[in-house]
Amino acid sequence: MVKTRELCKDIRDKIVDLHKAGMGYRTIGKQLGEKATTVGAIIRKWKKVKMMVNHPRSGAPCKISPRGASMIMRKVRDQPRTTQQDLVNDLKRAGTTVSKKTISNTLRRHGLKSCSARKVPLLKPAHVQARNGRSYGLMRQK
Repeated sequence: MVKTRELCKDIRDKIVDLHKAGMGYRTIGKQLGEKATTVGAIIRKWKKVKMMVNHPRSGAPCKISPRGASMIMRKVRDQPRTTQQDLVNDLKRAGTTVSKKTISNTLRRHGLKSCSARKVPLLKPAHVQARNGRSYGLMRQK
């Protein structure tokens, strides 16, 4: 489901006042620039509850702040082979205690779903020889 924006209290009060004055959903919607279904939903809620307050959303608040999430994304972008445990330790040093699952959820929310590292670690010449020289393109440049 798509996130929707909340109407401010003034507009909702205008909708209710115009409804009390006897106007229909469509005419109220055209006058205020809102859809008729939005107007209808606001009026139905007003009839049921008799108040027009924005209630907070359900669920626990995020443990990782937007700044922490951007720090995680920056570290993963700069060092693709970093582990979730490294990210947990970084956040712990910054003062936020989270689990690896929370890190995983944050990465998924920002578009890194089931990603593996982008590149093989750079190999030393001894490793290249052990692989019969097949990894020449991955060797460190001196």
